[in-house]
Amino acid sequence: MKKFITIAGNIGVGKSSLVRLLGEQLNWTPIYEPDDENPYLTDFYQDMKKWAFHSQIYFLTHRIHIHQDILNQSNSVIQDRSIYEDADIFARNLFNQGYLSDRDFMTYYDLYQSVVTILPPPDLLIYLQANVSTLKKRILYRNRSYERDISTTYLTQLNQLYDQWIEMFNLCPVLKIHVDDLDYVADESHLSLIRDKVQEKLIGKDQMIFPQRPAR
Repeated sequence: MKKFITIAGNIGVGKSSLVRLLGEQLNWTPIYEPDDENPYLTDFYQDMKKWAFHSQIYFLTHRIHIHQDILNQSNSVIQDRSIYEDADIFARNLFNQGYLSDRDFMTYYDLYQSVVTILPPPDLLIYLQANVSTLKKRILYRNRSYERDISTTYLTQLNQLYDQWIEMFNLCPVLKIHVDDLDYVADESHLSLIRDKVQEKLIGKDQMIFPQRPAR
């Protein structure tokens, strides 16, 4: 039976790698974040307060198209980052930082909620969670030029929003995976554990969160 799975999580947590690996193992079609550039980004980085609303509307529109395309796929699909994160993580963070006014954020969020009510949700959302120190190491390792200036403060803010959001998210089943001590790229056994948990969750056998975050 066709399935729609989406992977959520902070920058550097390992979404793209897991999309690729699960796609290969389970013969699911991988859907990565789009390459085409937001035409508002240059203006946004020059004046965030002026252009934040325009930029987020563009991202939301793009996410809607991707979500609709996924629903029209004949094969099972696994997606890198969901439409829900654009609104509840990134737009909300811009609002919290004062780059979106109350009026603009409410207009944007009302539009988002109207769209979400008519979009069929995924069959499963996989939430990858990691400490900021883990995120920083992985961002440094993959060495993408546009990520070099991402601050610890920004990653911490996003982590807090992600944790708040996932506790309230109820549109589809959620599988939380704490990845600080997992390396599913290099360790086949870690990938197998995740794959098995995902399959169990999809048939409703597993209600547990895996693995538990180790004590610090």
